[in-house]
Amino acid sequence: MRTIALGSSSLQVPVVAVGCMRINGLDKQEAERFVQTSLEAGANFFDHADIYGGGTCEEIFADAVQMSPAVREKLILQSKCGIRKGMFDFSKEHILSSVDAILQRLRTDYLDVLLLHRPDTLVEPEEVAAAFDQLESSGKVRHFGVSNQNPNQIQLLKKYVKQPLVANQLQLSITNTTMIDQGFNVNMENEAAVNRDGSILDFCRLHDITIQPWSPFQYGFFEGVFLGSDKFPELNKQIDEVAEAHGVSNTTIAIAWLLRHPAGMQPVTGTMNIERLLDCCRAADVQLSREEWYAIYRAAGNILP
Repeated sequence: MRTIALGSSSLQVPVVAVGCMRINGLDKQEAERFVQTSLEAGANFFDHADIYGGGTCEEIFADAVQMSPAVREKLILQSKCGIRKGMFDFSKEHILSSVDAILQRLRTDYLDVLLLHRPDTLVEPEEVAAAFDQLESSGKVRHFGVSNQNPNQIQLLKKYVKQPLVANQLQLSITNTTMIDQGFNVNMENEAAVNRDGSILDFCRLHDITIQPWSPFQYGFFEGVFLGSDKFPELNKQIDEVAEAHGVSNTTIAIAWLLRHPAGMQPVTGTMNIERLLDCCRAADVQLSREEWYAIYRAAGNILP
């Protein structure tokens, strides 16, 4: 598996991250086979969150991988905290207690990466900084980042947090491209020109923050998968043509489309299907041409100015 540096850190990570949000839908044998297949494919970066399955996903993963010190050395583990029932919470107390619980469920002494999961408008960045300092000094977390945050929210944190913020997990797929659209439509009066995220794509590139696209196969907000959907006939026709040209599946092309962007993104898969996971991993070896990338973008219904 091809690797990239995560943000400005020295941590080398696979270009495809394995999302574990749905691992609680597998039985023990299936979970073991899924994790083992990931590792054999070189996809050893696993993305978790404390809310996935109410914490059970982390427990199931630890059982599936048969966590031990020797196994832990082969893994790169990322988890997220900050979402509570009916609210968000970036308080020092909640961050620290969340990480302790995550480590217990994953049966490990440390996380490679901790992300703050969705913005908390009541955030006191001094508390986040204190929590990060304590987590770093204790060795419980080695790298830090955010999820679903815009440039000013990140800048506010960076004013107090001394650790580099190495990742920002954002929704992005061929059919969810608002962060790309407005860059094409600068100074235009059309809908695509609306800057909805403060130019987060350019901001992350300027500040060496790796974008981790989540839901890379979804359209809307978990409305469904665009691959094979009769709602996107032109898009699927174009993706299938490119897939045939490269001798790979449409799943592979959907991930390769994200990897083609020079921002150096790390898509987070969500599938628990082993064959689809392997198809995602194969995208690391597929380089789309500029013509292919733009053809897919236009086929999704986007109009270039």
